[in-house]
Amino acid sequence: MTLAPLASAAEVEAAWKDPKLANVLYHNWEASTYDEKWSISFDERCINYARDRFAHVADTGGWPYGKSLELGCGTGFFTLNLKLAGVIDECHVTDLSPGMVDVAQRNARGLGFEVSGRVADAERVPYEDDAFDIVIGHAVLHHIPDLDLTFQEILRVLKPGGRFVFAGEPTRHGDYVARRLSRFTWWATTRVTRVPQLSGWRRPQVELDESSRAAALEAVVDVHTFVPGELERLARRNGAIEVRVTTSELLASWFGWPVRTFECAVPKAKLGPRWAFFALNGWQRLAALDERLEGVVPRGLFYNAEITGRKPA
Repeated sequence: MTLAPLASAAEVEAAWKDPKLANVLYHNWEASTYDEKWSISFDERCINYARDRFAHVADTGGWPYGKSLELGCGTGFFTLNLKLAGVIDECHVTDLSPGMVDVAQRNARGLGFEVSGRVADAERVPYEDDAFDIVIGHAVLHHIPDLDLTFQEILRVLKPGGRFVFAGEPTRHGDYVARRLSRFTWWATTRVTRVPQLSGWRRPQVELDESSRAAALEAVVDVHTFVPGELERLARRNGAIEVRVTTSELLASWFGWPVRTFECAVPKAKLGPRWAFFALNGWQRLAALDERLEGVVPRGLFYNAEITGRKPA
């Protein structure tokens, strides 16, 4: 994976003190390779995942929602897969990164439909009051500095009785464990592959350095981690009702983050279909086991948090 040098050295330096600028630079930088990096697709695997994460917190009633807005759409993973699953109908997407909005719209066209896209700040959503049946997002809230402003905007643009659903948000404990597992995997892999007998498994040093720079900037764009109860209170104090937070992925995250880090640390050509089957099958089995642990293990120990609520009618 090679990241295009879309930012000057001065911009990158300024981004360390400006999370919004960091988000624009980082996500513009990764837009063209983001789907490959995170194994994002628009097939049965990801359609089922997006649908199941939505249903896990918000159930299946009311499908399809008529007019949907996504905040921080990235390359369109959540919106496009939910549309393919029949969860939403008319799609509007926003992101602080122009590059991500472009890729999301291009992905939609490749699937045979259009989405309306705008470059927008989630703290100042450029739509009229009472405009949407549902507002959604995936792995976006932890990037936004002022979440009180954002939830006020979410409720403003929702129609009375409208719902919001956000998934893929890191819990405080889950993120702590995942980051340390990833760092250890990166450290171990990049050192073991220095052994001459394993030289073919080592990515070129310039690519490793590039990945390290991306990871460093990623630490700036990740502003929050969440305690489930605090996330519920955040939504309620800004006027939401029927607020619910669920969590998922405990053992699956302990497996998935090292696997993903290892994939980023070695040449892709070395990992064939057998590895892909091992990674997917292993994650799915552990995710199924995690579902049985819900309600037994404290929810704050899981990696992912999902939140839903409504605007008062």
